[in-house]
Amino acid sequence: MSDAPITYASAGVDVEAGDKAVELMKESVRRATRPEVLGGLGGFAGMFDASAIARMTRPILATSTDGVGTKVAIAQALDTHDTIGFDLVGMVVDDIVVCGAEPLFMTDYIATGKVVPERIAAIVGGIARACEEAGVALVGGETAEHPGLLEPEEYDVAGAATGVVEYADVLGPHRVADGDVVVALASSGLHSNGYSLVRRVVESAGWALDRHVDDFGRTLGEELLEPTRIYTRPLLELIAADGVDVHALSHVTGGGLAANLARVLPAGTYARLDRSTWTPPAVFRTIQDLGRVPQADIERTLNQGIGFVAVLPEAQAERAIELSRAGGIPAWRLGDVTTLERADIVAGTEVVRGAKGVDGGSVQVVGQHPTT
Repeated sequence: MSDAPITYASAGVDVEAGDKAVELMKESVRRATRPEVLGGLGGFAGMFDASAIARMTRPILATSTDGVGTKVAIAQALDTHDTIGFDLVGMVVDDIVVCGAEPLFMTDYIATGKVVPERIAAIVGGIARACEEAGVALVGGETAEHPGLLEPEEYDVAGAATGVVEYADVLGPHRVADGDVVVALASSGLHSNGYSLVRRVVESAGWALDRHVDDFGRTLGEELLEPTRIYTRPLLELIAADGVDVHALSHVTGGGLAANLARVLPAGTYARLDRSTWTPPAVFRTIQDLGRVPQADIERTLNQGIGFVAVLPEAQAERAIELSRAGGIPAWRLGDVTTLERADIVAGTEVVRGAKGVDGGSVQVVGQHPTT
């Protein structure tokens, strides 16, 4: 037994490194703000002036929390940490928009084996830039050093956000009607779901992250690290647009397209989605082919090139598509909604009914993707 005194530093926690990380991230966090934010970085709690909510008729608060999953392993392997924040913000903030709410503020949490100030600042810098793009204030966060629990180069990130919507404007199953159509909004790539499958496929195939893939036009690692698209502002603009009455939105994350759409449809409805309306980007075909992943499994795991779907009246579909494209997001008509009694269900094809504990509608994906 040593007689040397044991300090926090000798136990593996470097408080000074944490302080340096805060100094390095200050400027990026300062840009991710809104006029309602009170105080600055370093307080015990982030403060947000909510007096505007008092002027609402019946304000409904919406909250969401999430992480990035094993995509952080790709960032760590490539030593590239300034994009993973977009994945975190996308997973958290865009869930709030699903109910029609405007996200207001967000907090983050980073756990790491060893605080490397430059790495922490890069992660938070990405979070801040994504919040700035979404119009959300980053009001606070926490970085925790966990030596012995995580390796020095390992970290994980999580976040939580809060938004608000008028009760009368809440989107969801109660608005969906027979005859509505489903509009798809393209993803930027894999986003942040299914990376346990992706990593297993890549490892099994023996592909290195620095391998150049002609179909991607860049390396495998660069493709896998493509940041999640932030839909917040384009979707809020779509919801508020004249001539468009969005009934429901669904964020295509874990569980895939059919299951996530089923969550926002009322029981007794049926949506048929047509694969012939789009071609999944090359990364999805590559992962499926490399791992010989069954079609049903890959569709339950990856977004297949669709990051969001909107449900709205048929007469407004083209207007919604035009607005989405004008906002820089490719969009197209994906399918239709009817009652389950009137549905012409395709025999031999899976019908997804509800998901994640929600007694929702039924969704069937039919047809084949175009070959190119």
